[in-house]
Amino acid sequence: MRLFMKFRQTNTTAVAAAKASISIATAYRLEKDSRRPSQRKTPRERRRPDPLADIFDAEVVPMLQAVPNLRSVAIFDEMIRRHPELGAGIRRTLERRIRSWRAIHGEEREVIFRQVHEPGRMGLSDFTDMGSAGITIAGIPLDHRLYHFRLAYSGFEHAHVVLGGESFVALAEGMQNALWSLGGVPLEHRSDSLSAAFRNLDRDAREDLTRRYEELCGHYGMTATRNNAGVAHENGSIEGPHGHLKRAINDALLMRGSSDFDDLAAYRRFVDEIVSRCNARNSKRIDIERAELQELPVRRTSDYEEVTVRVTSSGGFTLRKVFYTVPSRLIGHRLRVRLFDDRLDIFIGGTLLVTLPRGRASASGKHDQVVNYRHVIHSLRRKPMALLNLVYRDQLFPREAYRRSFDALLEHLPERQACRTMVDLLALAHERGCESELADQLTASLQARRLPDMAALRARFAPDPARLPSVVVHLVPLNAYEALLGASLTGDAA
Repeated sequence: MRLFMKFRQTNTTAVAAAKASISIATAYRLEKDSRRPSQRKTPRERRRPDPLADIFDAEVVPMLQAVPNLRSVAIFDEMIRRHPELGAGIRRTLERRIRSWRAIHGEEREVIFRQVHEPGRMGLSDFTDMGSAGITIAGIPLDHRLYHFRLAYSGFEHAHVVLGGESFVALAEGMQNALWSLGGVPLEHRSDSLSAAFRNLDRDAREDLTRRYEELCGHYGMTATRNNAGVAHENGSIEGPHGHLKRAINDALLMRGSSDFDDLAAYRRFVDEIVSRCNARNSKRIDIERAELQELPVRRTSDYEEVTVRVTSSGGFTLRKVFYTVPSRLIGHRLRVRLFDDRLDIFIGGTLLVTLPRGRASASGKHDQVVNYRHVIHSLRRKPMALLNLVYRDQLFPREAYRRSFDALLEHLPERQACRTMVDLLALAHERGCESELADQLTASLQARRLPDMAALRARFAPDPARLPSVVVHLVPLNAYEALLGASLTGDAA
């Protein structure tokens, strides 16, 4: 139309129509009415009566003014309760009308100010739950989270599998792993409000945790900052990437065809590989930011809690509602325990004695046990009937095949004989180092509906260490070697 009107200023109607590529009839119609097509349309009038005409100003607006944050669906439910004749069809109309009213008369909303991130300035970290991934270790569901670290400028990421809940130990270990993997330190570290780590702590414990967090950041020369509680967008540079990382892990699990892993180390390697792929895509920006990072300190700082425990006559100690067994020779001793996220290092004085997997009490508060049958088997051999009603009997069995075998023994044998046979099986696994192989033999016996044959198993896993011959080596005097070489004791051959 504009082109036709331009040509019409200097040409006839027919010529202008031809140059504008429209018909002559259209050209004459445009000359009669030069308004644009959108201006010729008459506004569409309402096709049905307004169902909100009598209630919106009278009832809905007062509710919006009294409670500005009231949800539209709540207002809809209330209007249906007051006026059943309106029907469910008014919901979208009501929501649009409320949205328009709030745009004109509503309160001012919070504005998010997007920031310019400088290289080497800010690193962020947070925890994200992985329960929806359905990860299992050797068929057992893994209750875990991911500690996620990220640089705001380059997008460098690091993820660390955390067993149990959020804690300062998990934060310290994950953050230090990330910094040493990165090879440098940003000027500032931001986390959330640490509310999960503070949960169930008294005031002194919270202050101690805050002090330790600040000391951890101070060791690396970072300024420790935290965003306000409940304001997730202040940590937006890590909250959003949580979803990207979890979707990448889910996609990789689908392509892998299974979410079951042989052990925890295999799952951690799987997560590390996914994170390394993400970092490879941002390698140029990461290289730019690495040049602006501070240098790492000479060494890491502690990423554990240290507590002192006493070993009871039960052959173990209780820590954080979990009972741990240790070698019985430690009964009565006070031990120093370094509590990591996934393990306990046990010290007596400055000597590392043993490392135990860390257990955790259930969410309901029920106590748990971490039991190693090798710590108590020598006492069980003297008192096999103690196995029958042992508090931690289910945790004593190292594999499922042993537990099922004990159930079969109890079903077919007297209790005393069943307990003695089961203790002999555990002793056989310990003394001859055949825990896995013996479990396979027990599984085969269960499938064949046979009870374990101790004589056959002892022959299968021979020799018996107690019956090995004692070999005595007699050392010959050194001058015998001189005689063999034919050299004189006073000669020059020395």
